Amino acid sequence: MSCITVGRVLGGNDHAAAVEVIEQVFAREKKWITSASGQIPDHVNESGNVSWFLARVNGRPAGVLRLLYDPPLELPDAYAVNFMPGIDIEHLKKQGRYVEIGRFMILGEFRRNYRVALRLMREATAEVMERDYSHFITDVFEDDQHSPLNFHTRVLGFEAVGRHLFGDLNCSSARIILTLDILKLYSRVKDSRSRIYLELIHGIREIAERRIRRIQSGVAKG
Repeated sequence: MSCITVGRVLGGNDHAAAVEVIEQVFAREKKWITSASGQIPDHVNESGNVSWFLARVNGRPAGVLRLLYDPPLELPDAYAVNFMPGIDIEHLKKQGRYVEIGRFMILGEFRRNYRVALRLMREATAEVMERDYSHFITDVFEDDQHSPLNFHTRVLGFEAVGRHLFGDLNCSSARIILTLDILKLYSRVKDSRSRIYLELIHGIREIAERRIRRIQSGVAKG
């Protein structure tokens, strides 16, 4: 069994390793950016609005994930955004507090090990819930060879709310905008015996149950 570890990227060796992962996947393989230089600040404020996570497999860098807290939901007109019927910016804002998942990538040699992506998601989810945010939002390329669209929607329960044709990455694929209600996912899978769901919620059960009790208490008082 591979030993998978995930930690915050705060500088030093982790910073260099994360930059190399981005360089290999987004610059060399996908060619979505020209260089990984400048993608991650040299030093990250732990309480800031951006978090980076690095996954290692047996000590070797394997994947990266970035969180952006309170992202702007109004995208530039140049992105050519179209929302699904019944959904607009005001609708999204009413749903909860959002954190954007971006720069989510796994090195090619580790993509068959689903636990790498799940561990990154688990650590990110724990931090997001501790900081009292409720929803993820992300873009997924529609027809990229390694697009996680089906995994996000069928397994994790992300919901498509819109799409846009252009963005900050050099890719011709349409971007599907997805959102995820984290507690809705937890409530759906908390009693499952699936290894995937057990891996995902391991370690966040206490946080989720505490949040649910608080919400229920607030409803009861109301």
